[in-house]
Amino acid sequence: MKFSKSQKLYEKGLVNLVGAVNSPVRAFASVGGNPLFIKKAKGSKIIDVDGNEYLDLVLSYGPMVIGHRHKKVQKAVHKALKNGYSFGASTENEIKLAKIVCDAFPGMDKVRFVNSGTEAVLSGIRLARAFTGKDKIIKFSGCYHGHQDALLVAAGSGLATLSLPGSLGVPEGAVKNTLIAEYNNLESVKAHFENHDDIAAVIIEPICGNMGVAIPQDNFLKELKDFLTSKGALLIADEVMTGFRSKFGGAQELLGVEADITCLGKVIGGGFPVGAYGARNKIMEKVAPLGGMYQAGTLSGNPIAMAGGISTLTELKRQNPYQKFDEIGAILEVILLETAKKYNVDLVVNRFGSMMNPFFTKNQVTNFKDAQTSDTKKFAVFFWEMIKNGVFLPPSQFEAWFLSSAISEKDIKIFANAVDKSMLAVSQMEN
Repeated sequence: MKFSKSQKLYEKGLVNLVGAVNSPVRAFASVGGNPLFIKKAKGSKIIDVDGNEYLDLVLSYGPMVIGHRHKKVQKAVHKALKNGYSFGASTENEIKLAKIVCDAFPGMDKVRFVNSGTEAVLSGIRLARAFTGKDKIIKFSGCYHGHQDALLVAAGSGLATLSLPGSLGVPEGAVKNTLIAEYNNLESVKAHFENHDDIAAVIIEPICGNMGVAIPQDNFLKELKDFLTSKGALLIADEVMTGFRSKFGGAQELLGVEADITCLGKVIGGGFPVGAYGARNKIMEKVAPLGGMYQAGTLSGNPIAMAGGISTLTELKRQNPYQKFDEIGAILEVILLETAKKYNVDLVVNRFGSMMNPFFTKNQVTNFKDAQTSDTKKFAVFFWEMIKNGVFLPPSQFEAWFLSSAISEKDIKIFANAVDKSMLAVSQMEN
């Protein structure tokens, strides 16, 4: 494969873009080399500016759940474009999408659309504080909830990729009300409640996707919710990644939990910039104009994003691909594990429905500390060999992979061939 056009665009981008990218993980910092520039995508494939075609397991970090440029989504978006791009006023499609989303989440009577997952989480935390009258928030090490100041501490994903402990520009006062616990460790949460009486909520990714995929163990999520209820604190589920990924609705329901506030993103806009937060009436009625918690946005409920979301979720519900996701995910997991064994490479694979990823470690990965035992140098070699053999992956050990319903048997063969060559390359690394 040749990457000369991507290289030229990278050099050109350095002039007016920070690092030639608009999101740090795209810079390929942890895997080396320069970022690929993408030209187009269709179905399960993505194509870069050099004409290289890849099986796409990034899927815009999740939202392209029915594949790229699905014909029904294309039709709906084109129809919406004919009517205008943005009005700064209400439209009927906001009501239609709100009903689809609320019907999919048992704990959601009302929803407020925003423009990104970061904005949804920011607003959800403000709402939790408004409802409880308390200030402190507990988050888990390795969980990423967007780039707002209060949560840029112990946040996996890009920060872990770049080996940054936090972020410059975040004042000490911005994080004074943020407490850190360990994922899958309820005692670490309880310890904070012993020392603080003003904890409003705990925010969590029900299935982690920003330390790599990590799954709650031994009823952790249910026991967490029961404990918070006993303390008068709320559970905020950040389902920006997991929403509509393992069922038509949220991962929380599969795990036997109803969050007090749910935050969503990406997928409910079919890949267009969108987010949402929702809850039962008694909580959402705190939000303006019904209540005193202010949050607003000119582009919130953008008509193009609403059209993309309605068409995507309608088609997703019709397809109901979740059993297929589980079956294909299991096949890919076996391919990874058996090939790693063939080449004597240490590997564990975590998977939940259509989210998965391998860790180059011997250790079971149930939290961020476990994830950090992964050999990122091996992942970097694996990543580039997968790229060269036609599979597009997130350029970080600490990011989830995603499946789309457009994936085919031929795609699985492409994946198996790429994994074989990539594991061989990893096995040949000098220790």
